Amino acid sequence: MQMAPPSFDQNTARISAVHPDIIETHILTRLDGPTLASASCVSSQLHSLASDESLWTNICHSTWPSTNTPRLRHVISSFPYGPRSFFSDSFTNPDQTPAATSSSSPSLNRPSEIISAVDVYYKNKLIFSRVVETETASGWFNCSPFRVDLLDPKDSVQTRIPHPDNEDTCHELAEDLTLSWILIDPIGQRAMNLSSYKPVTVQRHWLSGEAHVRFSSVLSGGDKGSSSEFVQCGIVVTSGGSQGGEMHVREVNLQVEDMDGTHLNGKDSLVILQRGLEGKRRNVKGREDEGKRKYEDYVEKKRERKEKKLRTEGALDMLCVAFGVFTFFSSGLYLLWR
Repeated sequence: MQMAPPSFDQNTARISAVHPDIIETHILTRLDGPTLASASCVSSQLHSLASDESLWTNICHSTWPSTNTPRLRHVISSFPYGPRSFFSDSFTNPDQTPAATSSSSPSLNRPSEIISAVDVYYKNKLIFSRVVETETASGWFNCSPFRVDLLDPKDSVQTRIPHPDNEDTCHELAEDLTLSWILIDPIGQRAMNLSSYKPVTVQRHWLSGEAHVRFSSVLSGGDKGSSSEFVQCGIVVTSGGSQGGEMHVREVNLQVEDMDGTHLNGKDSLVILQRGLEGKRRNVKGREDEGKRKYEDYVEKKRERKEKKLRTEGALDMLCVAFGVFTFFSSGLYLLWR
């Protein structure tokens, strides 16, 4: 004789029968962030236990080791719900649809600095972490092309990753390398992840042999039809090979590019980034594929815009030539019949 499955009330009763210390110490500490968030929705008891700040602090530090610095620990603690709010902002993706971003203007209080927390993994093993603080109040920042560099020009990060030397090894690197770039507004107490997590392209320079690994996030920028309707936050990891065939990371930088291929200055970039920080968030399900698809859509829109611009310029050239020919013959006929 088959027995009916236990009801929801019976399951809830069984959970409530477990001592809270056992749940908090031996169960909740084993969960990752998304699972812990789901568990908090089961019952009021689990919601209370899963809201413990130490749980979310440990999850943030294990997910992004770069957050385990004195400055970032202080900044994260100032978020509305502390590390839980930070995780919610940073683990999800910013909504890239124009309706979710361009309809609302960013707040007038521009941050005086932004913080970048970056973690790079290879086959789920940490390669390196960096935290970079960028001031945004100077005239140099506002007028110069926006760029954040993680490494000094003379610095490099030695790894044991085989340097890609052909198409197959480039493909393997694209599958195994992951990157997280969290941009933090310490004043507005918001954060967002600008990385596609997995590379959208891996290219090897034919002459120098350097590998250029690109991660990307596409945000809505300006008005429809403008060059900044969509912008790409491009993260490029540049590496070279050693004599032993291992990869040395030489550059990791972030730039913001519009659909004409122009790198935006600090002032314009900050407006778009601030709008993304204050905007909605998307589900992270399939975020690697979603990031690559968004990048490919951006590249296609960029190509279509370039072709349209060339057609327009070609039509104007033909019109100018036709007008010149008409003027020449008109002048000739006028002199002939004068």
